[in-house]
Amino acid sequence: MHADVQGSPISGSKIVLALGTTQTLAWASSYYLLAILADPIAKGVGMSATSLFAAFSFSLLLSAVLGPRVGRAIDRFGGRAVLIGSNIFFAAGLASMAAAQSPAAIWTAWLLMGAGMGLGLYDAAFAALARIYRAEARAYITGITLMAGFASTVGWPLTAWGLAALGWRETCLAWAIAHLVIGIPLNMILPKTAKEEAPIAQVKPHLSMDRNMWLLAFAFAAGWTISTAMAAHLPRLLQDAGATAQQAILAGMMIGPAQVAARAIEASLMKRMHPLFSARLSAALHPLGAACLFLGSAGISIFALFHGAGNGILTIARGTVPLALYGSENYGYRLGILGVPSRIAQAASPLVFGILIDLLGASALAVSATLGLAALAALCLVEPHQPAPENDRIAEDAA
Repeated sequence: MHADVQGSPISGSKIVLALGTTQTLAWASSYYLLAILADPIAKGVGMSATSLFAAFSFSLLLSAVLGPRVGRAIDRFGGRAVLIGSNIFFAAGLASMAAAQSPAAIWTAWLLMGAGMGLGLYDAAFAALARIYRAEARAYITGITLMAGFASTVGWPLTAWGLAALGWRETCLAWAIAHLVIGIPLNMILPKTAKEEAPIAQVKPHLSMDRNMWLLAFAFAAGWTISTAMAAHLPRLLQDAGATAQQAILAGMMIGPAQVAARAIEASLMKRMHPLFSARLSAALHPLGAACLFLGSAGISIFALFHGAGNGILTIARGTVPLALYGSENYGYRLGILGVPSRIAQAASPLVFGILIDLLGASALAVSATLGLAALAALCLVEPHQPAPENDRIAEDAA
């Protein structure tokens, strides 16, 4: 149990249910939106799909810039106001998209969406949980990722149904309304910050980029490069590797359930292991899956299961490894710093891997597998220890 500032108990399960739902909503209406709506939006406003994805990439870069500031704000004041703010930005961006009549308006909409993603995706939710539960936050982080693992499974059919039944503008508007009538009330369940904690706002943390931080930053960036590239190009890659269109689609459908199943295993069978074990396993699974493609058609399903499982565990590891290594103090700020290279990599990877596939075909999987092995090597070099207190010394804010 956790008590808010008024003393009324808020159960952990209630908070996990609320954040799991709002994270599903946030991912489904932002990161996974263009998989269904890219072509109709581009045609509707007279721009190319490439330009539209450039706007999306820009929004990811903006969320990267905001990450450390958002994390620090959550460390100081808690996550309630920040996550509610994300719903407002998401709603404004989606409503702007629904009303857009020009490419410039679409870029403005994705600017608002980038702010929403910076304020409201996993890193912010993880920081909010660490602010409430401190070192005990691992189980709660796993809980919300179990729910939000269905974001594409829920979001893609809903968006596709909206496109067919209503149109893309109305679908964007419906997602905007969902943030106002579902997202905000659920995020308001989070406890408010106690007034006596306000003096934290007068100081700024200085976090040393020690060896472990550099290794984690690289490993997570490599992992998210693979994840985003596969999300954008998996059917095409598998067909280049010899799969039929139907096999490629079926393999894609297996990734979501594999993610959730792996997270359930992490939450149960692996919960007593150090999170570094989970992180290393997540890095190893994509290269293992790529190797299975040499088995022929039987390897396609194995690849999808391995890749999906690794991707599912990676999401948890991104939140739990820094918590285990460094504790909950300045956790949100630390997560924001670690997230900057990951989000930059996410912004670039669809374009970069698209070029690689044009040049190499299915052999582009050798590049993603090598990245996975490099991430595994970096994680194997991480030392599972708690750093000395001076690594997190507090300095006066010179701003």
